[in-house]
This record gives sequence, C-alpha cells and structure tokens, in this order.
Amino acid sequence: MSGSTMPAAPPPTSGSPGGVVSVALVDDHPVFRIGLAALLGSLPGVVVVGQAASAAEGRALLTGRDDVDVALVDLDLGDGSGVDVIRDVLRVRPGLRVLVVTMHDDDGAVVASVRAGARGYLLKSAPPDAVERAVRAAAAGEMILSPQVAERAMAYVLGGRTAARVPFPQLTDREREVLDLVAAGLDNTGVARRLGLSTKTVRNVLATVLAKLALRDRAAAIARARAEGLGGDAI
Repeated sequence: MSGSTMPAAPPPTSGSPGGVVSVALVDDHPVFRIGLAALLGSLPGVVVVGQAASAAEGRALLTGRDDVDVALVDLDLGDGSGVDVIRDVLRVRPGLRVLVVTMHDDDGAVVASVRAGARGYLLKSAPPDAVERAVRAAAAGEMILSPQVAERAMAYVLGGRTAARVPFPQLTDREREVLDLVAAGLDNTGVARRLGLSTKTVRNVLATVLAKLALRDRAAAIARARAEGLGGDAI
C-alpha cells in the first residue's frame, strides 16, 4: 500500500516476543489463584503461562520453562515456604522477576522475601490496578512494594535497627529471626506463619540454633535469647 505508514510498534516490556509479559502463579489457595489468573489474563499484553499449587510444583514450573517473565509467589505453601522456593528458583533462573503476593505484612516476611531475591511485595488485599502496576513494573526490572509494606520498610530502616549490635553473630540471619520469634513467645506454627516458612523448616532451624549455642532445650534458648535482647515483643 504505497503512501501509507504503519504505526511503530511499542517497545517490548519484557523478554517475551512482541512485548507480552508472561506470568506464572504459585499459590496453594485455588480460589485466589484462579481469580488472580483471570484478572491477569484480562490485561492487555499479559498472558498467564502456568500455575502451581505447591512449593514442589512451583519449583518445577519456574525452573522447567524459560518463557516466564514474572512469577507471583505466595509465602505460605502447603508443602513448604515461598521464600525457599524463590531462593531456589533464582539460583537456576537469576533473571526471573518474582513478586510476593501474601497476607503477611510483618517486617520479617518482607526482609526474608527481599533477601531471597523478590523484586516486589504485594498484599493479597491489593486492588486490581495495583497488581497490574506491580506486574508491569517487575517485568521492566523495577522494585515495587505495596504502600503499606513500603511504609513499614521505611520505618524499619529509619529506626536504625540495621545499625544495632547483632546478638549471636555465629547464627545466620534466618536462625536469628527464628530465635527472636521463639523468644517472643511464638510456637513453631506461629514462627512459620510470620516468616513464610514450613513448620518443619522452623523445627530444623531451631535444632541448629540449639546446637550452635550449646543449649539443651527450647526453654534454655528463650532465656538466653532474652538475656541478649531478643524477643522484645514477648507475649
């Protein structure tokens, strides 16, 4: 057609052909996962290419295909921790952008997710337009936090907690987080929920803490941790 000019195609927003953002979902709550898939599938330039209902399925899905640009991962999965899934998957696919979508807004869950490599953190109560913005931002390589989470994260930093003396330097960050919550009075299930871990993982971490600190039992660990200033929100 001589004399006519075709409009320029928009620049790609991701590594997928034609600028389409390919997303995968890892969540063990079928109603939420199906609803989220329907929402994302209705957005222009976004396609849902896979869903997983457990930690094991999530690992297999996200490491088994290379056409996923953005993965949305819950922290509480029936057979494991979303944080562990994120960490494991990013070792294999470091270029994958991961968004956490969860009900938990506590500092520990946010920090654990970001340390694992998540590029964003959304609460499940986020409105549809916020979910869309987060997916597109993550696909573009940006870091994004929901407003509530961003406010808490800023308070965490400005509070100077990162500059405080670190108790039990022989422990890893995860071990210290678990010990802190145990000292605060939480049982293994409560610690698992706060950190997005499985109860089995919490049990194993606590056993490692007892061995490293040469403590005989949970009660001794609580007493020692509180003496070092942990468990500040003891209940």
